[in-house]
Amino acid sequence: MPDKTILPIYRKVLLVVLIAVGYVHAQKEPQYTQYMYNIGSFNPAYVGTVESPEIIGLYRAQWVDIPGAPTTIRAGANIPFSNEKMGLGINIVNDELGPSTQTYFDVAYSYEIQLSDETKLSFGLNAGGSSLNIDYSKGTFEDPSDNSILGGNYSNFYPTVGAGLFMYHEEDWYLGASVPNFLTDELYNDEVATIVDDYMQLNVIGGYVFQLGDQTKFKPAFLVNYLKGSPVTVNLSANFQFIDALTVGASYRFDNAVSGMAGFQISNAMFIGYSYDYNTNGLGEYSGGSHEAILKFYIGRGGFGSGGTKKSKSKKPKSKGKQIDSPRFF
Repeated sequence: MPDKTILPIYRKVLLVVLIAVGYVHAQKEPQYTQYMYNIGSFNPAYVGTVESPEIIGLYRAQWVDIPGAPTTIRAGANIPFSNEKMGLGINIVNDELGPSTQTYFDVAYSYEIQLSDETKLSFGLNAGGSSLNIDYSKGTFEDPSDNSILGGNYSNFYPTVGAGLFMYHEEDWYLGASVPNFLTDELYNDEVATIVDDYMQLNVIGGYVFQLGDQTKFKPAFLVNYLKGSPVTVNLSANFQFIDALTVGASYRFDNAVSGMAGFQISNAMFIGYSYDYNTNGLGEYSGGSHEAILKFYIGRGGFGSGGTKKSKSKKPKSKGKQIDSPRFF
């Protein structure tokens, strides 16, 4: 049998597997490669630690060329309060996989305390909901007469409540942990339990900034995701930043993918980043990889070349409002 005939069969099998994985863990948080620029999406304690309000848009197309593969769109905002202790965050995510579409919405609140002159600890809570829709007309099922799919479509809404911690030094390092949703055991009724099971997900993130020169910084970072019933996902990344404007790097997701990343500070008020993942597992042979783009707007900033991420506060005496010295690169 020619390979061109066999390949579509494999892709159909892969699609079935992908959909099955999505059903088993429907509430698993979307996967991000540029997680270091997107911390507020999964850790509510981060939202008040930024130096100025920021708006984030992200698009991820995963495993392109495979029908029904995941796509994720995220819109969010991190808004620090003028008291420099509290913050508010908004997070909206639309995640599609095969016949299922899940939309998350939550509002986050954070409060931070000073541990030392340059080290702070932030506590965060988030609350919202998740809307799950399954369109059975988009899938092929082994038993089409199954009572659970005869309705043709399923929709429901579930509440979400999560929490997080985020500790950071104003220039050098950060470490955080979060559980985006504690309300997992009672999310789905008996009808839906035949399709999905849900468990709490724990996320642990950290990073360090090394100053290699006046115009060069190096930042290794990691993100670990733990979900009961699934293998632990470990992401390692390494980014270099030059002249506070250009960022290049790479990351590795164990037993899953290797990625290249690039980012550019278009102006002091705008950052754009892109990443490409190549699968190192069996999907690499049939997938065109995964593309992820992120766009960040920093409200109240002007000029060029002062960095795209949070900035350290001036060590000079404080005046009214926040004074900024140099970029913090996380």
